[in-house]
Amino acid sequence: MTTFLIVVIALALIFDYINGFHDAANSIATVVSTKVLTPFQAVLWAALFNSVAFFIFKDHGVADTVAKTVKNDHIEGGNMMIVIFSGLIAAIAWNLLTWWFGIPSSSSHTLIGGFAGAAIANGGFDAVNSSIIIKTASFIVLAPVVGLIMAFIMSVWFLNSFKKRWTSKIMGVVVLIGVAIFLYYSLETDPAKLKSHYDSYALKVIFFSKNFKWILLALILSTMAIFSLYLSTLNAHRSNQWFKRLQLISSAAFSIGHGGNDAQKVMGIITAALIAGGTIKEFSEMPNWVPISCYAAIGIGTMSGGWKIIKTMGTRITKVTPFEGVAAETAGALTLFITEALKIPVSTTHTITGAIIGVGATKRLSAVRWGVTINLIWAWVLTIPISGLLAAGVYFVVKLFW
Repeated sequence: MTTFLIVVIALALIFDYINGFHDAANSIATVVSTKVLTPFQAVLWAALFNSVAFFIFKDHGVADTVAKTVKNDHIEGGNMMIVIFSGLIAAIAWNLLTWWFGIPSSSSHTLIGGFAGAAIANGGFDAVNSSIIIKTASFIVLAPVVGLIMAFIMSVWFLNSFKKRWTSKIMGVVVLIGVAIFLYYSLETDPAKLKSHYDSYALKVIFFSKNFKWILLALILSTMAIFSLYLSTLNAHRSNQWFKRLQLISSAAFSIGHGGNDAQKVMGIITAALIAGGTIKEFSEMPNWVPISCYAAIGIGTMSGGWKIIKTMGTRITKVTPFEGVAAETAGALTLFITEALKIPVSTTHTITGAIIGVGATKRLSAVRWGVTINLIWAWVLTIPISGLLAAGVYFVVKLFW
């Protein structure tokens, strides 16, 4: 490995660490604001499940998408390394700036924006894969909207269960049936695709590793459905106690989705650097140390916490109760699991913010502090272009001395 390649990999892991403490709020804001866990307990909990994602998301589809944001054949020789270096410097700078002001901007979008901006500075707009940029940009809107709708539905579902309405029982049964149908059609069972034989121990191991994320998702949904049926038998005090317990599950699920989504973006950047440096030839040759180091870095970063952003997410958007925390985190986790399966690099920040707004809106629209929300949306919209411009500036400065 060349010295410059080592520097780029180190910067990528530094960004991953910053991503962890910048986005720690995504995983723990609601569980802290509802006092289910102390801040210290919450960051340890989130960091653990950020790293657990390594054992669940094995296809690395999001990483592949990020690695292909820039077209290698449009960047000359060693310039690709400068492009990646410039993108990382811009992404780190924007992340630290927004963290300092307590703005929950998207670490995912600043990374992709920086990568694309430096590539455009080098080879024009033809150097970037426009379909990936358009898909990523479209989810600036879609991810929070999906999170909002799912969280709103879950909140109404739980409220109706507590009020002993028959519609909630129907909803619980429908979800359980839907989970069974989903598993039947989603689980990979073809031994040819699993690359093993029917009676072998290896088949069982590979089957479990390939399908674990779907099995986990089904367990989460089934737990929520069964609990909704049980909720109608509880009084307010006991239901609140149960929701506090369930929030440990929902926050863990969201942390797994966060780790699986965000760590993969850095994996994509490092793999692109390895290809540019000639260490490997294509994405499928990504060495094992890349995902291990990326998941470790984001887990350690999460343990450091981003307290300013946690305050914004946990209290300034709307006041969140334990049952609303469960609804928001579960909705966010569902969104992240689905988008990871579709290989779309979405923002966990946008997703959980939309979900928190969704649970706030079930009380009344005025329960959401729309002034704070609009300021956040401005930060979301500006993240990709500002990161791109910063990266382009860094690229031109580096080229002066290269």
